[in-house]
Parts: sequence; structure tokens; C-alpha cells
Amino acid sequence: MIELNGEHYLDGHEASILLGIKISTLYTYVSRGILKSYRQGIKRQRLYKQAELEALLRLRASDDITPTPIDPVSEIPYASDWVSDI
Repeated sequence: MIELNGEHYLDGHEASILLGIKISTLYTYVSRGILKSYRQGIKRQRLYKQAELEALLRLRASDDITPTPIDPVSEIPYASDWVSDI
């Protein structure tokens, strides 16, 4: 963990461990705008704000609501509904 200007930052490895995801998933989150990364100096290393990572964890925990099951029988269309010559 790195502290800059009173903010705590984690590197990619630490951030992926905190979130419980692969490093490639972390990069995907950044590319899709779910998470923001910050460049450290002139190096290629990217850092992630600990507060933003924890906010994502809280958001993800509230999204873990189990959806209501769908009756698979009522969802299967009849062939006559989509094929005209039966």
C-alpha cells in the first residue's frame, strides 16, 4: 500500500486480491469505466484508490440479490409459434 496526499493506493496485485478477482478482470473494470486507475510518476505502474475499491466491494455486495427463478416450462415456445408451416 502506498500513501499519497493522505489517500491510500494499492497496486494491481493488491487491488485484485482485495476484490477477489483476477488481475485481467481488474484491467477489464478499468477499460469499461467501472474503476479508475492512476499512474504513478513516469512508470507504467498503475495504482488504485483503496476507498474506490472498497466502494466497489460495497456496491457489488448489494447487487448479490438472488433473482427469482423463472419457470422453464412457461418460457419454452411452441414450434408452431415460430415456424409457420407446422
